[in-house]
This record gives sequence, structure tokens and C-alpha cells, in this order.
Amino acid sequence: MEFWRQPDELRRSCERARQAGRRVGLVPTMGALHAGHLALIAEARRRADFVAVSVFVNPTQFGAGEDLARYPRTLDRDLAACREAGASGVFAPEAAAMYPPGEETRVRVGATAAPLCGAHRPAHFEGVATVVTKLFALAGPCVAVFGRKDYQQLQVIRRLAADLFLPVEVVGATTVREPDGLAMSSRNAYLSPEQRSAARAIPLALTEACRAFARGERRAAALLGPARARLAAVASSIDYVDLADPGSLAIWSDEAEIGGRALLAVAIRLGAARLIDNVVLGEDAPPIAGAAEGALT
Repeated sequence: MEFWRQPDELRRSCERARQAGRRVGLVPTMGALHAGHLALIAEARRRADFVAVSVFVNPTQFGAGEDLARYPRTLDRDLAACREAGASGVFAPEAAAMYPPGEETRVRVGATAAPLCGAHRPAHFEGVATVVTKLFALAGPCVAVFGRKDYQQLQVIRRLAADLFLPVEVVGATTVREPDGLAMSSRNAYLSPEQRSAARAIPLALTEACRAFARGERRAAALLGPARARLAAVASSIDYVDLADPGSLAIWSDEAEIGGRALLAVAIRLGAARLIDNVVLGEDAPPIAGAAEGALT
């Protein structure tokens, strides 16, 4: 497995791979890798012959007072995990390599980035779009794999690649979950044992909505009300529990009647951890797929 610190090293390796007739895959991460990230690498390996994984805690996507300084950094462990998962190389630059002195360019995002997390983290998606554009420029024509847990991020990146005519196929991979349904996240490490137990309310709320939708419920208020109540009972605070159009991410009002598909997205805080999750009603399986109806407690 190759290891790159400098942007040009990644670019040259990807160019050599393509010259040798290999398809390049890219898996952008911020490190602290878990089974969800390894599933992204596996998906990239199914689609490409040369898979580059980036491990970079991107400073421009963190706002004032957020967890940039304490975000988990476990590079040695991440390198071992990437090697075991079959990655061709890992790109782990310093911040100064990605944002050299005098740099000033940012990628402006639009309506897809405005609601949900965008409303609560105003500069977040500009930072995401900027660093992803840099990674796409370095990797060149490739297939890039992102997790659907960060559904809005995935849609922003799809919009970015389409709008800028970037030679990148953007793939969304299914959310990987713990046995109790909680979406895997590097920020789960912030949770105390009590908070970790409380976090199960997230997949429970999403599962209840999935089952109500499957029974034919289409009133937004009836889908949102139980989810909001369940999360309010455990959360330190709630950023949003909303229904939105799965494509545009336009938020639907509580008075809306939902059609055949709807994104149900949540973001709550449990102590120091901000946790997000989602399901596309009418498309995704419930996070707790095997539990009996009465077991959702």
C-alpha cells in the first residue's frame, strides 16, 4: 500500500494507475475509521482497480466552537485498517499542503446545501465542497464513494460534480449500522455509556416512521410527530427532524401530504456529540429491520 503526504504524490500515482489501464477509486474520509468507512473502501474496490483513501480532518468545514481540535485522529490505526481492507494507497496530508499560504479560493454551494445541516452549520458545505473539489482535481477521472448517512453531503457533492462537469462518478453507499441500529460514526466515540444508550432513540424514531409510511401514512405531521417526541425525550438539543424532497432537499411543511418517497433526516445533540441520520421513506429498509412491531422501545 502506498502512502502519500503531498498532493502531487497522489496525482502522480492516480495518473500512473490510469496509464496502466486501471480504473481509479477515491474514498474521502476524515479518519478515525470504522466499519462504515471500510464498507466504502469495499464498494470502491468493487468498482475500481486502484483505490485511494484520503484521511484528512478538513479545517474549512468546521465552524467556530465546533470540534475541529478534538476530532479523533488515529492515523496509525487508520493505515492498518486501510491496508487490511485492500486500499491501494492512503493520502494523509497536513493542512498546509491542502491550504498553502496565500490560498483564498472557495467553492460556493447553493440551494441543496441551504436546509438541514446547512441551516445550522452555515459554512460547512462550502468547506466540504472546496476540499472535495481539490481531491477530485488530484485524483482525476475516477469513481468516488461516499456514505448515505451524510445524505445532504452526498447530494451536494453530486450537484457539484454535475455542475462543474467533473469526470467523477459519485456513488452513495448504504449506511452501516451497529447491531442496535445506530449509524456508525466517528463522533459516537464522544458518547458516554448513558448517552450511547439514549442514542438508540435515533434508529427507533426512523424505524417507526418507516413502518408508518409502509402502512400507508402520508401526512407529514403524523410521520414527524412521533419521531420528534421520541428524540426530544433523550436529546440535549435538536437541530432538526424534517421531511424533505430526496432530490432537491426542499423541506416539506408539517401540513404536507407526502408522495412515493421522502427523506426523513434528523440531527440531534447528546452532550458533546452531534449525531445525524436519515432514511428515504419508500426506498430504504428500516434501521431496525428485524424487530417486532411491539419491540420498538
